[in-house]
Amino acid sequence: MRRDTLAQILAARAEKRPVVLATNLLSGEERVIDPASADPRDPLGDAAMAAARDDKGRIVETGAGEVFLNVFNPPLRMLVVGAVHIAQPLAEMAAIAGFDVTIVDPRRAFATAARFPDVALRHDWPDDGVADFAPDHRTAIVTLTHDPKLDDAALQGALSSDCFYIGCLGSKKTHAARLERLHRAGFEAAALDRIHGPVGLAIGAKSPAEIAISILAEIVCRLRGGAL
Repeated sequence: MRRDTLAQILAARAEKRPVVLATNLLSGEERVIDPASADPRDPLGDAAMAAARDDKGRIVETGAGEVFLNVFNPPLRMLVVGAVHIAQPLAEMAAIAGFDVTIVDPRRAFATAARFPDVALRHDWPDDGVADFAPDHRTAIVTLTHDPKLDDAALQGALSSDCFYIGCLGSKKTHAARLERLHRAGFEAAALDRIHGPVGLAIGAKSPAEIAISILAEIVCRLRGGAL
């Protein structure tokens, strides 16, 4: 890898931008592609976008020979608001799926290392926790507390970010009341449509572990462009 190529990749990582390194396997020629703004006339543009979306490198046939696309994506992250029972299996499963998980809950009796081993814990108020977490387009945010004082504070920060997923635990009635509060706080319908509520795919989940499965499945579906 050339020094200037490495510099471009490191700069993108520092800025949390995805990039794809295209290397011609015959000539060794290499260039860095930004999949978010690929030129539609670029024969590798669509392939780079697909590789970045799938988090998976691939070999592409071109007129100049085979080109290997190596993906350098920012890390997947998940911020869970509320150290409740569902958060325990969700944190474990999300970590297995490749997410760096952080749980924020000012209630120190809930957010403990004993209940959440090997999980990053924050005891901030959720609005401060979300702001300090600095969500980006590779971030999922899930609120689980059922407490408007906590969930709403986090949601206002989430809606002001470009995180790719926002989900909220609660019944349809609870979610309708939540949307009304957020609307009164100044958020328009287009912004509120980003919120998945009640959170998770409708698989008939009952137990905390089953609910966690439904949540993670919906997050992955949103991430990978599946049909919700």
